[in-house]
Amino acid sequence: MRRSLPGDLRSSPRVRGTTHRPQVHQRAVGAHRASDAGRADPPGALDQRLLRIGLPACLQTQQQKVVQVLGAGGTGQAVPLPPVPQPGASGYRDGCGHVANLAGHGLVGGDHRMPDAPGRRLRPSLRRWLRRIGLAMLALLLVVTAFSLGYNALTAKRASLPAGLSFVATGDTQTRYRQWGTGGPAVVLVHGAAESADTWARVGPLLSTGHRVFALDLVGWGYTRRVGRPDLDHQVRQLLAFLDALGLDRPVLAAHSSGAAVAAEATLRAPGRVGGLLFLDGDALATGAGQRSPARLLAVDPYRTTVLRLAVRSDTVIRSVYERQCGPRCPPLRAADIDTWRRPFQVPGAEAALWQQLDLGVPGLSIARLRGLAAVAIPKRVVFGAVDDVFSADTPAQTAARIGAPAPTLIPAGRHLTMISDPGRVAAAIAALTGT
Repeated sequence: MRRSLPGDLRSSPRVRGTTHRPQVHQRAVGAHRASDAGRADPPGALDQRLLRIGLPACLQTQQQKVVQVLGAGGTGQAVPLPPVPQPGASGYRDGCGHVANLAGHGLVGGDHRMPDAPGRRLRPSLRRWLRRIGLAMLALLLVVTAFSLGYNALTAKRASLPAGLSFVATGDTQTRYRQWGTGGPAVVLVHGAAESADTWARVGPLLSTGHRVFALDLVGWGYTRRVGRPDLDHQVRQLLAFLDALGLDRPVLAAHSSGAAVAAEATLRAPGRVGGLLFLDGDALATGAGQRSPARLLAVDPYRTTVLRLAVRSDTVIRSVYERQCGPRCPPLRAADIDTWRRPFQVPGAEAALWQQLDLGVPGLSIARLRGLAAVAIPKRVVFGAVDDVFSADTPAQTAARIGAPAPTLIPAGRHLTMISDPGRVAAAIAALTGT
C-alpha cells in the first residue's frame, strides 16, 4: 500500500496543537513524500531538493522542528521544515545570514516584496553616520561659540586714545591729524586702508624743511571719531573740510593705495583747491585692489570679533603682515611700532567701522571717472614699488596714462609700503610736485 503526505500539515493530528504557522503550499510538501511505501528517502535527499528551490545548505545543520508524519503502517519519516517567516515578511534569514525569498518558490502565499538590494541595506548605515557627523559638528559649533562669547567678554574693554593727539573739526566729525614743518608750500598726506596718519611718520620729517606737511586719519581709520558710514563720499567731504579747517590753499595731495581714490575724487569735485596730485602704490580704481571682499560673507558675530581681536593682539600676526607688505628694506617693528599699528583697532567704534569697511569694499572710481583727471591742469605723478604684488606689473603705466601724468616712477625692490621702505625717494617725488 502506498503512503502519501496530507495536503495541509496543519490538518495532521500531530501538528494541530503546535504554534500557528502560515499556510504551506501542497506542492512544497508533496515534493518531499516517499515514492514507495517500502522505500525511504536516502539521507540528504530532502536537503538537496530544498537547495534546488533556493534554500541554503546550512539548513541541514540547524535545529529545526520536526513533524512526524504517520503513514498507514504506523511508521513515519522526519520532514525538516524551513524557518517560518513572520507575517508580512518577504523572506527569512537563515543561520548563514542569507535572505531567502519564500514567496518566489511558492512556499508562502500572498504578495511579498523582494529582499532589499545591497545598496538599499547600506542606506540606514549611511544615515547613521551622517547623523553622527551632524551631531559632532553641532557639538563643535557649540564649543566654538562658547569660547568666542567668553573671549569677547574678557576682551571687551577698549583702549584709550594716546596722549597728545591733535584734532580739528571737519563737518560732522573730529579729525585727528599730524603736522611737520611750519613754512613753505602745503602738502597733505592721505593714507590707505588699515593705515593712519602715523603711516607717514618717516616721510613727514623729510618734507618738513621747506614745506608745511599734514597727515590726517580718514573717517573709519586711525583715531578720527567714528561718525556715519566710512564710504568714499564721506571721506572726500572730510578731506575737503580738512583743507578748509586748516586754511590750506591749493596743497599737493599725496595719497597711498586706496587713499588715491579719495584724493582723486576730491580733486575732481574741487579742482581749483588742489595744487598737485601724487598716487603712491595706488590706481584709484574700484577694482584695483579688490571690491567688496568675499571675507565679509564669513564675517558674522561673535566669531568675526574673536578672530579680529586674536589677530590684533598677536605681535606675530602684525609683524607677518608688515614684513610681507613692506619688504626686507623696512625697519623691524619695535614694541612701540607694533602698538602704533594695533591701537587704532582697539579704540571705541573701531570694530564697527571695520565691519562697515568690509561691507563697502575698497573705495575706488570707475575708469571713466578717473580719466577726468587728465583734463585737470595740475602737476600729477604716479609712483609705485617695482615689486608691489597688490597690483599687476602694467598698472603703474596704465594709471599714469589715465590721469594725464608722465611715465611712472618705479622704486627698485619696493613693495606696497614704499613710504616706509623708501621714504627718501617718496619725499623727493612729492617735493618735485611743489616746485621745490
